[in-house]
This record gives sequence, C-alpha cells and structure tokens, in this order.
Amino acid sequence: MSSRGTDSAYDVEFRTVTKRFGNLTAVNAVSFQVRQGEFLSLLGPSGCGKTTSLRMIAGFEQPDEGEIVIGGVDAVGTPPYRRDVNTVFQQYALFPHLTVLDNVAYGMKQKGVGRSDRYQRAREALELVRLTGREKHKPSMLSGGQQQRVALARALVNRPRVLLLDEPLGALDLKLRKEMQIELTRIQGEVGITFIYVTHDQGEALSMSDRIAVMSDGVIEQLGTPAEIYDRPRTAFVADFIGEMNFLEGTVSRTEDGEYDVTTAGGVVVRARGEATRGQAVKVGIRPARMRITGATDDGVVNAARAAVDTKMYLGDEVQVVATLGDGTQVVIREQRAGADAPHDAIRPGDPITIQWDRNAPVLLAETPTEQQE
Repeated sequence: MSSRGTDSAYDVEFRTVTKRFGNLTAVNAVSFQVRQGEFLSLLGPSGCGKTTSLRMIAGFEQPDEGEIVIGGVDAVGTPPYRRDVNTVFQQYALFPHLTVLDNVAYGMKQKGVGRSDRYQRAREALELVRLTGREKHKPSMLSGGQQQRVALARALVNRPRVLLLDEPLGALDLKLRKEMQIELTRIQGEVGITFIYVTHDQGEALSMSDRIAVMSDGVIEQLGTPAEIYDRPRTAFVADFIGEMNFLEGTVSRTEDGEYDVTTAGGVVVRARGEATRGQAVKVGIRPARMRITGATDDGVVNAARAAVDTKMYLGDEVQVVATLGDGTQVVIREQRAGADAPHDAIRPGDPITIQWDRNAPVLLAETPTEQQE
C-alpha cells in the first residue's frame, strides 16, 4: 500500500477500533489521530492495549471492528509489506553474519534496489544514527546501544511515512536508555518522520513525546501533551500512573467565580480553580511537589491540613515527608531542600505538622475517561 502523495493531515487514524483475542478485548472502540511528523507515545502498563494497537498499524494484527487509516488510505486487510510503515523492536533482529552496512541495506536488496544506490542510502542512514566508520563491523562487535542504532538505520533507510517503535530501549541499561532517548528525539526532528512509540516508562514518554496517549484496559484514558498529561490529568488512573499524586476525597461544598471547594470527611477544605457541581462526590489530586510544610500551628481554613509525620527521607536536593491526616489519609510532601524552612531538618516521625498548598495545585479527577481526544 503506497500512501505517498495523499493530502491527509494525519498519518494514522484509528476510527472506533476494537480487537479481541477470544474473550479478551485488548483494544476497545479506540479512536485517535496521529498528526504528520509528530512523536506520539502510547503509554500504559502491561496488557493495556498499546502493543496490540501498534501491531494493528503495522499490519501484524487486523481489527475486529473499526477502521485504520494510514496517510488517508484504509489499511485494514493490507499486508505489512505493502504498508508505508516500518517497525523497530526491542529485539534488534540483526543478521549476525552480515556487516552493519549489509544489515542496513538488506531490505533494499530484497526490493531490487541497485547495489550502488542501496549502499549509498545505507551509508546516509548510518551517518544519521552516528555510526559512520562502523560499516564493516559485525553486530557482535557493537554495544547494545550501537546495535539499536543499526536497527533504527535499517528501519529509516526507506524513509517510511510512519516509524513504529515497540519498547526499543527496554534491553538497554539506564545510562544507554537516556542517551538513546536524546538520540531518538534528535533523529526524529531531523528526518521529520512520524514516530509512534510504545513504552511503559512514564519518564521516557514525558521527555520524548509531542503527545502521549495513556492507555488502560484497552481504552485511551487521556491524549495530550506531556504538560497536559502531567499537570492536568483527567482521570485518577492517569494521575496515579504519571508520577506521584496525593488523593483527597470529599463533596463539592461551594462553587463561585470559577472556583470550587471540596470538603473532606476529615473537615479539610480544598479550594481550587475550575468548574464542579455542588453536592457532587469527587476526588482531587495534588502532586507531592505542590504541597509544602509550614511553621504555622493553626488548623487553617482553606488549603491547609494538620497531619502527623510518618517518615522523612533525604533525596539529595529534596526532602520527602510522608504524613497522615486526621481522617487517616496518607500524603507525600516533597520539597527542595534549598527552599525548605530550616526547621524541616528537625522534623521527626510522630511530629505534628501543617501542610499547605495553593488553589492552582488541586486537579479534579474523573474515575473513568469521558471521551477520547483527537
């Protein structure tokens, strides 16, 4: 399937796609659109449907319902080799008996590209991934990170419309993963090809992506920019999966002038910006870094709570305190040591403290996704 030359604004579209394996619904009526030239990550825990979604784009699986459109052309039923996509897997699948150059040129040889042309293009691809000078090496002579670069060059050499990456850095150690994250974003920016990246690593998705689709139980919980996903999570699942979040439950007791109050069972009043329905039982989330410990001894009225310290840990430049509120809710507070009050050093387990936060910190959370975004 050649999709070059189409005028579609999107390189990939899922239109109410469902995929079942026996009684298991791996992907459940999912819809989303991938813009031309963007880096989109499918993020979620094992079994959430992200890899199945990627395999359907590649053509390794076919949907039971819905449409998959690549470059404006319906791809359902089209075999993988006729789709204008390439896939990079966690297992590099390099031919051990071939040189690096021959590994990269192999696909073009199978397509009948002339020797001079395919080697020229293979050298250009190796230059892109910064492996010039390694052309005559065998894969066994390369590090894991270098082998991954060869696999990437092999996938990019034909300049596909879409490059699919299925947890490609999972086999690398932490230092190499960080280096390859930088390299992948550089390469994607240089070639301008659409990348669809599957990962369960939140930090990886946040640092590399233009947008992130957070998946759970076969649906997209939220699709947005890294800042939107982290700062304004829509559901409790997204809030908990992306970084750490403190959860407070209560009832909306006041709504006025673009703000709302939530009163918890323990009497804590959470005031936040946004819209809510008076009398509604809700859950709000507050990031640990948005809470602070103060020297105040009063209970406060709004956006303040008394608590008892459970543990305190030094995390280099940060100090982390775990404390329990009067109603038994446990919260985590994380502050930069440079900005923390000196008395923080004297805090011990069992000490009473006052926790405060501002009205921009709380996020109103839904239990389930209300819609899937474009």
